[in-house]
Amino acid sequence: MTEEQTLAAALEREHREIDAGIQAFLASCENGAPESEPLLRAMDALRRHIYLEEAILFPPLRDAGLFAPILVMLREHGEIWSTMEDLATQLGVAHGGGPSAERCRTLLAQLEQHNLKEEAVIYPHADTALSTDLDAELHAFLATGRMPLGWVCEQSRG
Repeated sequence: MTEEQTLAAALEREHREIDAGIQAFLASCENGAPESEPLLRAMDALRRHIYLEEAILFPPLRDAGLFAPILVMLREHGEIWSTMEDLATQLGVAHGGGPSAERCRTLLAQLEQHNLKEEAVIYPHADTALSTDLDAELHAFLATGRMPLGWVCEQSRG
């Protein structure tokens, strides 16, 4: 399996794409013409990414002994999800204020810290601890999968 075909590489590529969407929104703000579409796409991709991790990737890794690191990732997903909910609320504000650049910077900072840990601790195990069938399922989801309607991350459930 080549580096680009590894699950870790695919998940890290999603991290970069999500960050790029948020950064594109921030750049549009700095240019005086905020464009929310890159932010909306990035948040949709981030929600889907969190779903993939929590519903498919994390359970077998937790069972393989990564219990404490997975708990940290789940807690951080809850914090990230909350920030996205704040941004979504700001996007829905009728007076046209739109999402705050400051809140987007907060999201980027959360993702930077989270992704560093995830890429160093969790993802290496994705390429070694998963069954061939589960690896194939995750790659298929990355290519075409959709998050169930109304799904929220574990830490955001009532």
